[in-house]
Amino acid sequence: MTIDSATTPSAAGSRVTPHRRSTIARAALYLGAVAVLATGVDHIQQYYVDDYSTVPTIGTLFFLNFVSAVVIAAGLIAPLRRLAGRHADAIRTLFAVGGIGLGLLSLAALFVSESSGLFGFVEHGYRMPIALAIVAEAAAVVLLGIFLAATATGRTRSSNST
Repeated sequence: MTIDSATTPSAAGSRVTPHRRSTIARAALYLGAVAVLATGVDHIQQYYVDDYSTVPTIGTLFFLNFVSAVVIAAGLIAPLRRLAGRHADAIRTLFAVGGIGLGLLSLAALFVSESSGLFGFVEHGYRMPIALAIVAEAAAVVLLGIFLAATATGRTRSSNST
């Protein structure tokens, strides 16, 4: 990989090296996977402990949120290079997009249930599990977005320099 000094910023500290970008991407990936899993754990806790399992449709959605979170988190940290070879980056990108989608849809569903109701269910107030879910979902969206940005920037620069 070669970098043309005429096109790179000259300000000290403004250039991110490929090694640093890789470290940022890896940290964001693993922290994003933990945030996605935390979202699922929060939903399964509500499903069993707060009896959301008895709420029609919403209970099923809480259970499916947990299952989806486990699958996505496992896909994010799985050794895909060994399993999928050259397709590993594309598959991991799909899992990251899935994690972002799960976080955004969970947040949207919560806010709809708070304001006008969702499938006849209205959530009231921001109890601790709801606050934790909001934090985990927002963290998943941000961290996996950072992962995607860091890996896309690395791929763009490496493909432009060849």
